[in-house]
Amino acid sequence: MKKFITTIQDIWKIEELRNRIMITLGLMVVYRLAAQVPLPGIDPTQLTGLQSSTDSNNLLGLLTAFTGGAFAQASVMALGIMPYISASIVVQLMGIAVPYLQKLQKEGESGRKKINQITRWLTIAILVIQAPAYLGSLPSLGVPESAFLLGFGPMFWFSSILLLTTGTIFAMWLGERITDKGIGNGISLLIMIGIIARLPSTFMEELYSRTEQTNGGLLMVLIEVIFWLLAILACVFLVTAVRQVAVQVARRTVAGSKDVGQGARQYIPLKLNSSGVMPIIFAQALMFVPALLAKSENSTLKAIGIEFQNMFGFWYSLLFAVLIIIFSYFYTAITIPTNKMADDLKRSGSFIPGVRPGKETAEYLDTILSRITLPGSIFLALLAILPAFVFMAGVQQGWALFYGGTSLIIMVGVAIDTIQQINAHLLNHHYDGLMKTSKKRKSVV
Repeated sequence: MKKFITTIQDIWKIEELRNRIMITLGLMVVYRLAAQVPLPGIDPTQLTGLQSSTDSNNLLGLLTAFTGGAFAQASVMALGIMPYISASIVVQLMGIAVPYLQKLQKEGESGRKKINQITRWLTIAILVIQAPAYLGSLPSLGVPESAFLLGFGPMFWFSSILLLTTGTIFAMWLGERITDKGIGNGISLLIMIGIIARLPSTFMEELYSRTEQTNGGLLMVLIEVIFWLLAILACVFLVTAVRQVAVQVARRTVAGSKDVGQGARQYIPLKLNSSGVMPIIFAQALMFVPALLAKSENSTLKAIGIEFQNMFGFWYSLLFAVLIIIFSYFYTAITIPTNKMADDLKRSGSFIPGVRPGKETAEYLDTILSRITLPGSIFLALLAILPAFVFMAGVQQGWALFYGGTSLIIMVGVAIDTIQQINAHLLNHHYDGLMKTSKKRKSVV
């Protein structure tokens, strides 16, 4: 604890790092305050039906968790940052097939700015569809007619669509400002803060259930917390685990000199889970399709749809896990360019010992990726469906969602990324990072 306190003091001594952290915290507070502002014309005291609907519907509950409760509060930030995430995924996938986007990806910083602009416009296009869909679903989700103080007419629709669109764009702007002026990835931090916002309330509900309703008592709560920490530890392992591929770096000859630099041994780190949380997001999006069958007139299809509305059910979990494994291979294949990696090694004169440069190197890297992706995808799938097992053990739904799935992986991944950026600032100023001993390093002259 003393070393941790010393590290915090070292962070506070670095003015640039201190300012970045304060800016990040300030912008996150602004985001959370904006999430509490309801849409004009809606009585927030009559939204209990909407909140109960999102609590009873597991898929809507997931959307509420991602927006920090704004979805269930009919807030101006009800759609959160998710439309921007959807647009980013679409642009990334289009980059595989659209030559123009491929060209932009190779143009460096200028190309990245153009891609970001395309993503912003696509976000607005998605909002034009999602905002009316959200407003149109409010009456069916339990919002009474009396809650619409100004009626449910064209004026309400126009102003609410405009505000929902503005809310997401404002969230997008906050995320970009955090990335530029603060610490960490701004968009990811906004998603994480929305997820964490529901953590205290769900834990208190579980604590009340265990203690006040004689449902296991404090001992059971302690066991749940220990198991939750073990789940976090497993998630940290999944996020940080890498397979290091040895690479022999070419020898360096200095022109006009007899000195020849010896070739060094380096490593290419291939992650066990190269696709991150994206397979879960893709699979989650597809799981909405079977759930739509619940509205079918056919009794058989309706029964299947009802089964897939329960995200803690057996068939839902089984299909969800299979889709995650499939998408892990798919996303890894499109985001890890083994051919480009092999070409870069060949151009730099480096090589993998025992493997010929060029095509054989690409095939070798692809084989390793395929082998490590299998255990990584299975591990990811098990973490994704872990809340179902926890729920069956008697844990309440809201608290069970924090035992795995998208929520836990996002929180752990963003936390690790932010800590690494803080460590980089500390090391640049000759301080040890948060994950090491907190002693001041000596300057190397």
